[in-house]
Amino acid sequence: MDAPESLAEVRSRIDALDGELVRLLAERQELVRAAAAFKADEQAVRAPDRVEQVVAKVRARAAEAGLAPEVAEAVWRAMIAAFIDYELARHRESGR
Repeated sequence: MDAPESLAEVRSRIDALDGELVRLLAERQELVRAAAAFKADEQAVRAPDRVEQVVAKVRARAAEAGLAPEVAEAVWRAMIAAFIDYELARHRESGR
């Protein structure tokens, strides 16, 4: 990647990345919605062991990619919490 030559260019690139991230998060949401159909209860949705597996994997991938693992962990924990809330709402709507 070429170094940005101005703050405006930095912001433009960040905006473009944000657009890609939103698209990817929408895709992830669809998978979360699909996963909800396979889970019987709130404990299955929360899946704390799975959360820790995901976070550990993300920290390792982050380190390999040059992303600070603590940043990756914080982002993923926030994202996972939001998707758990989303999935729990879907479960409540379906009467589970």
